[in-house]
Amino acid sequence: MNSKLQTINHTSPLRKLDWYIIKKFLGTYFFSIVLIISISVVFDFNENVDKFTTNNAPLHGIIFDYYLNFIQYYANLFSSLFVFISVIFFTSKLADNSEIIAMLAAGVSFRRLMVPYMFSACVIAGITYYLGTDVIPRGSVKRLAFENQYKRQLKVPTWADNVQLQVDTGVIAYMEHYDGPSHTGYHFSLDKFEHKKLVSHLTAMTAEYDTISDVRFKWTLRNVNIRELKGLREKITYINQIDSIIKLEPQDFLTTNKMQETMTSEQLDDYISRQRIRGTAGLQDFEVEYHKRIAAPFAAFILSIIGATLSSRKRKGGMGFALGLGLALSAVYILLQGICSSFSTQAGMAPWLAAWLPNIIYIPVAIALYRRAPR
Repeated sequence: MNSKLQTINHTSPLRKLDWYIIKKFLGTYFFSIVLIISISVVFDFNENVDKFTTNNAPLHGIIFDYYLNFIQYYANLFSSLFVFISVIFFTSKLADNSEIIAMLAAGVSFRRLMVPYMFSACVIAGITYYLGTDVIPRGSVKRLAFENQYKRQLKVPTWADNVQLQVDTGVIAYMEHYDGPSHTGYHFSLDKFEHKKLVSHLTAMTAEYDTISDVRFKWTLRNVNIRELKGLREKITYINQIDSIIKLEPQDFLTTNKMQETMTSEQLDDYISRQRIRGTAGLQDFEVEYHKRIAAPFAAFILSIIGATLSSRKRKGGMGFALGLGLALSAVYILLQGICSSFSTQAGMAPWLAAWLPNIIYIPVAIALYRRAPR
């Protein structure tokens, strides 16, 4: 241990003792994830095996569409809990072995001791952010589709009537009926206004959304009539078929349960921006999800500080007290996330505040505990 302590250099970012703590931190973190998620998979399979059998779920779908994405989703969702457990577990063990006391006695300040903790938290935060913003949303498309078909057997909306949306500034789209399986809207119209005056009125018998095009928002209009209004003059044009870019997608009006979980952060931002222009209500769930993906990684830093300060003192009772208090604090943190999300939807709390409030509440706790840490 003394050889490790002698390698500390206050001018060097990371030395042997830092890597010793980092390996302990990340090793315990990933081990706890594997352990707890493995148990969760076993319980979930036992609970749903009858549904899988009854609904003839394919083995490939169970493994790759459902459980592979199940593991990613819940590991990332409870990442803050795993951080807390990991920090408290291995730090309490260091304290029980008098290693923390030896480090402080060798002249390593508690502030310097937190460097490897913050480095590890930075690694976890980076992984959490990348998974939450890009990887998990893509996997959630398959996971939720599997759940809807083989677990809950929910009917996904495949049609809509009387759809009317503002697709651009002063441009209003309308279709009498949209059929999801054929990606076709019937009795489509597109009105363009300038200075609150109608300048163009387009109607089409059908509007088919091109799902395989490399270009986004591509629609094929058939039996098209275009009326262009210029003062008292009117020009009418008939076209059999045209391809047009209209900023409208089926997901804009065929909303599904937990749809926000299937969008990457870039898609979420784009969706929220377009829906705001249209004046669409009920965007709180999408906005909370967007801000939560940014706020969640910061929990790794806050909870690492709390966990390290709670468990760095050597106690007669061992790690029991620190572990119990840590689990309680992490459970309250996760509970706060759920409560704040509900408040945003039901009570009108600002979505950004709902996402950041657990961090805002826990920052003073982390500061207070840090000030009381052993020196």
